[in-house]
Amino acid sequence: MLRIDLILTEQGLAKSRSQAQTFISEGRVSYKQNQQWITATKPSLKLPSDIELNITSDEADKYVSRGALKLEGALLHTKLNIEGFLVLDIGQSTGGFSDCAIQHGAAKVVGVEVGHDQLDQRLRDNQNIVCLEGINARNLSVEDLHEHFPEKGFDLVVMDVSFISQTKILPQLPSLLSREGHLITLVKPQFEVGKDFIGKGGIVKDKQRVKQLEKDIKDFTQGLDFEVKCYIESPIKGGDGNQEFLLWATRR
Repeated sequence: MLRIDLILTEQGLAKSRSQAQTFISEGRVSYKQNQQWITATKPSLKLPSDIELNITSDEADKYVSRGALKLEGALLHTKLNIEGFLVLDIGQSTGGFSDCAIQHGAAKVVGVEVGHDQLDQRLRDNQNIVCLEGINARNLSVEDLHEHFPEKGFDLVVMDVSFISQTKILPQLPSLLSREGHLITLVKPQFEVGKDFIGKGGIVKDKQRVKQLEKDIKDFTQGLDFEVKCYIESPIKGGDGNQEFLLWATRR
C-alpha cells in the first residue's frame, strides 16, 4: 500500500508529489474501487500501487502552472496580439506567465526571478525562454539583463510578484520598454493594502480599501508616463483565495 500522491507520480500522472497534492486538493483525482469512481480527498490516503486512477482535465493543463490563466485572461480581454513580441517576465517563478506568452506567439521571453531553481524544466529547455535568477526587481536595470536587453527595449513587460508592493518595482519599468510598449501586471491586494486590512488567512475583505487600491495603482502607474488602458479582475483567484486584478497600460 502506498500514499496516493506517490502512486500518482509513479504512474506518471503527476510530475512530482507536490503537483499530485495540488491535483488532489483541487478535487481532480479519483480512484476505482468496487467498480465505482471515488474522489480522493487526502494525499496521505493509502491504496494498492496498481490501483486505477483518473485525473479530471483542466484548462490549465496546457501550461506549467495555473498562474498562466491569469495572463491569458488579460490577453483575451484586451485582445492584445503579442505575436513576435520580446517579453520581460518579472517574478518568473515556475514560468506560468512565460509559458503563456510563448504559447500566444511571443518570440522570446526574458525572465527575472529573485529566487533560484524554480523555473519548470520544460521551459528551461526552451531556447526562446531565458531565466535570470537572483535579481531583485526593485533595483532592476538594463545592466542586469546584459545581452538579453533588446536594442529598442521590450515590447511587453509582464509582472507577478509577491511580498512586495508594485510601487517598488513599477518606476524601473518605463526605461525597459520600447516606445508604446505594453505592461500587464498582476495586482495582489494582500501585498498592497497594508497589514491593518488583512484578515484571517491573509484575505483582504474590505471592499472599499480594495476599490481605493485600484485608484491608487492607476494613479501611480499614470504618474510614471504610462497610459492605463484597463484594470480587471483576474479570471482565477490567488492561491490564498484573494481576488487579484490585472492592469494593462502602455508607455506614452
